Amino acid sequence: MDQLRYPIGKFKYDQTSGSREITEWMSDIDRLPDRLENAVLGLSEDQVKTRYREGGWTVKQVVHHLADSHMNAIVRVKLLLTEENPEIKAYDEKSWSELRDNDLPIEVSLNIIRGVHKRWVRVLEFVSKEDWDKTLRHPENGEMSLKLLTAHYAWHGNHHLAHITTLKERKNW
Repeated sequence: MDQLRYPIGKFKYDQTSGSREITEWMSDIDRLPDRLENAVLGLSEDQVKTRYREGGWTVKQVVHHLADSHMNAIVRVKLLLTEENPEIKAYDEKSWSELRDNDLPIEVSLNIIRGVHKRWVRVLEFVSKEDWDKTLRHPENGEMSLKLLTAHYAWHGNHHLAHITTLKERKNW
């Protein structure tokens, strides 16, 4: 069950990570829109309504969640870069996943993800070495640096992408 929930493993962060890891995380963020689109390409409406595991989200909910989450991510990054240790707001992912916009076609969220990721990577490309250590305060996770946020969101995209790709493998789609 844990393998279905965390197909790439739980998030791990090494505080000694440097420029090589940052480049890898930025690449993961940059490539996610194409990889996600390829993963859902050709799936039928019944297939996108399939849960990746019992009690988990449907493929459609995963895609919409990624749009919601990564819209929040770029706002958090911009707040972190333009304010002194800002406190951000958490949000209830489960409740967001149940709102009516989640019945829209996945293409709507794929377009959001493509645009958000393009802008997000552009911002990250011009971050100074010092700014990677700037922080924000998350109400549940405490103080988080830009480096930690970037690592987490790179993992987050790959994590949910793996929910879809491993489901496809199991179902032989």
